Amino acid sequence: MRILAAGSEALMDGFSLLGIETHADIDAQQLESLLNEILQQQERTLIYLQQDLAQAEIPLLQQIRKEGGSILISELPQLHQPDQRNATIDSLITRVMGANALELQHE
Repeated sequence: MRILAAGSEALMDGFSLLGIETHADIDAQQLESLLNEILQQQERTLIYLQQDLAQAEIPLLQQIRKEGGSILISELPQLHQPDQRNATIDSLITRVMGANALELQHE
């Protein structure tokens, strides 16, 4: 299984320390090329994508998400703006479980 991460150089430093393949400061076109390579290799892959890349208008990325299969994509908040996290899955959780589902619960 291949594990890789793509995002800002500062965020990728931590992933590289863990021995994960990193792609720092790539743009949408470079991400699309990387996704094409992964699809051609037909390899099970876990991809950590910084939120801005994960939400980029890349048709191949959207196709991979719709089809599912051997490629799993997880979104990461930007390192310097963790409170601005707005993952794609958040809207689905809110629709299914209600607006309060993602709020912190303190007991």
